[in-house]
Amino acid sequence: MSGKIGRKHFRQRLDRMIGELRSDIVSGKLPAGAYLPSEKDLEQLYELSNQSVRKGLDVLVQEKLIEKMPRIGNRVVVPPTGQRTVVRFGYHSTSENDIGIFGLLELFHARYPHIQIQPVALPASTYSAFVKEHMEADMLDVITINDINLQELVQYGADSLLESIDVHPDTYPFLQPLLTETERPLVQPLLFSPVVLCYNREHLRERDIPEPDSSWGWDELLRHARSLAVPGQRFGLYFHLLMRNRWPIFLLQHGVAFENDASGAYRVRDRELIESLQIGKQLLAMSDAFPIVLSASDADAEELFLKGKVSMIMTTYFALNELRHADFRFDVAPIPHFREFRTLLVMIGAAVNRHSSNPEAAKLLVEFLRSYDTQLHIRRHTLSIPANRRAAEWNGDEAMYRPSRFGMYREIVPSYRTIGDLQLSYRQLSAMQKEIKLYWTGLLDEEALCRNVERVLAEAKHLEGQRA
Repeated sequence: MSGKIGRKHFRQRLDRMIGELRSDIVSGKLPAGAYLPSEKDLEQLYELSNQSVRKGLDVLVQEKLIEKMPRIGNRVVVPPTGQRTVVRFGYHSTSENDIGIFGLLELFHARYPHIQIQPVALPASTYSAFVKEHMEADMLDVITINDINLQELVQYGADSLLESIDVHPDTYPFLQPLLTETERPLVQPLLFSPVVLCYNREHLRERDIPEPDSSWGWDELLRHARSLAVPGQRFGLYFHLLMRNRWPIFLLQHGVAFENDASGAYRVRDRELIESLQIGKQLLAMSDAFPIVLSASDADAEELFLKGKVSMIMTTYFALNELRHADFRFDVAPIPHFREFRTLLVMIGAAVNRHSSNPEAAKLLVEFLRSYDTQLHIRRHTLSIPANRRAAEWNGDEAMYRPSRFGMYREIVPSYRTIGDLQLSYRQLSAMQKEIKLYWTGLLDEEALCRNVERVLAEAKHLEGQRA
């Protein structure tokens, strides 16, 4: 019995030596041309015989990771181009704007030339199905993922495809609620943003309107939006009303939450729901100050703002990167409050395919993206907020124009909420949105809206139960 245990422990020590050396080589910790520790040092470090150490080194020779140099040692090999490790990296189409992803990948390749990154654009409309299919086929090793994407993958039962991650200790703690869709952390946060108000300082000065602050309510915002509008020239306020991280803010600010009883039925508090949706009604009635026709997509909000065609927009720090070359001064402020001071928190992170054929290299890419140096690069060269607290709160000479109130996000942390605070799944949120759209356009009255919302929430919950 003791002999078997001894052999088992010997095998574990040998596997550990091979695995750690392989990982150090693939990660670049032991760069091409470097020599491994001497065989004698390896014997002592892993408590192995010289014969066992040589046997383990032979494995690395066969893998073409090292070459034996007679009477000198074991040297890390420079892999031929065709044999370089390839990491398939799925990224959101906005990643170049958000963090300059291709520049970061160039920095990664300069540090780890033996690892080739193959970028794969992820489709926004079919994100979950695409990721699931490509991860199952081992066609994606690392992906960028936001909090809504994570919820979608959980509902698709695809979260099992993601590798567990130890979240970096310098990550802002308030991002943790965005990772609680699963029992184990599967996503390393890279960036985050609250939804904020962005405004053209010159337009406000023209109309003698004070710059917005946390005291503004929606009534005040709408009043100033009308004052800022100039017929035929510009609108006062713009955002895509039906965007997934816009209209739910009305519910959160009114304290609306949805709960079902033991039978699965939902009971909506009619008055609270209707009151929370009145801002949307008012916006749709302000055709002179709020461009209804343009509200089919949020993609052009920053473009219109950049051209001076709108004075205020609801946006995120990510989207502020579209304004880096603005020829006027702009700034940010908290979004106006309704009953309670709340805004939506949005997170973008990275995750690893647990079935990746190149797990060490995949994890190394995530480690690089979350490192202090990379996060600081994002802080200095973009208007996005890094998830690393030390990097985000760095002070020094700025490399670009930054709004004077850029650091406001730190002051409004208590207002951060997530879609999860509504206690709704993505499927339920989408189903309810369709009913709210009919209500806002006058095709449903208040009573019909409330009853329809109760029905579609229960139906969506039932479908999710069947899928599970």
